[in-house]
Amino acid sequence: MKFVKLHGAGNDYIYVDARYQSYDWPEVARRVSDRHFGIGSDGLILLRDSDKADARMQMFNADGSEGQMCGNGIRCFVRFGIDASALDSASRSFEIETASGVLSVRPAWDDGVMTGASVGMGQPILKPSLVPVAAPDDLEIALNYPLEVDGSRILVNCVSMGNPHAVVFMEDPVDDYELTRIGPMVEHHPFFPERVNYEIVNVLGRDRIKVRVWERGSGITLACGTGACAAVVAAKLHDLVDDDVTVELPGGELYISWPGHGEVVMEGPVAHVFEGDWPG
Repeated sequence: MKFVKLHGAGNDYIYVDARYQSYDWPEVARRVSDRHFGIGSDGLILLRDSDKADARMQMFNADGSEGQMCGNGIRCFVRFGIDASALDSASRSFEIETASGVLSVRPAWDDGVMTGASVGMGQPILKPSLVPVAAPDDLEIALNYPLEVDGSRILVNCVSMGNPHAVVFMEDPVDDYELTRIGPMVEHHPFFPERVNYEIVNVLGRDRIKVRVWERGSGITLACGTGACAAVVAAKLHDLVDDDVTVELPGGELYISWPGHGEVVMEGPVAHVFEGDWPG
């Protein structure tokens, strides 16, 4: 099985052209993602044909569960599709089918090499039943919703960017937070029937925030595109930031634009790491 490893701001995935081959993909995802006995990644992303877009992206988390959407992954997916000649490099933008709908990706080029992209991430979903969260039926939006976690109360802001997110703003540095210990508790909290991605956020200014992420099915990741979008949406709803925000993540920076309505736009890097055959 030929593969390519790419990353967007440190959020790394193994990419495989699955148009002409079939495996037990959840098991492949678990094996290749293992950072000690496999290739090492946050998950597996497959290239498939689409009857409604230029190509279809199917993703699996590191634990083998199927994901809905990955903002960093979709940028790298287009680079993979171009390099595999499945996408026409002459096109100015691409429509990519995901489990969360069809999204538009516009590559950025440097000396003929795709080094980044902007992605129309769609409109944020705020209705609690659609995120989904187990909130009261009469609640229109779950902002600063109190949850009991590890014997203390946290205030979660719940947003879906095609996948569910719980965003928490804090005064203490996010680098000091016990995300490895607390992250799984939030991910599997009964308030989140489909589990959740958990973002902790420091607001550094009207145009900059710092974020760490616990990603459902993968654990701590160096970046999360949908998580960065969700964090900016939540911050904007609290009037903590302006329309254009730089998001600092452990693996790099993403640039998110959202005026408080309509579609969220994300810009970020793409990097090729290496390629090979599996199993080696």
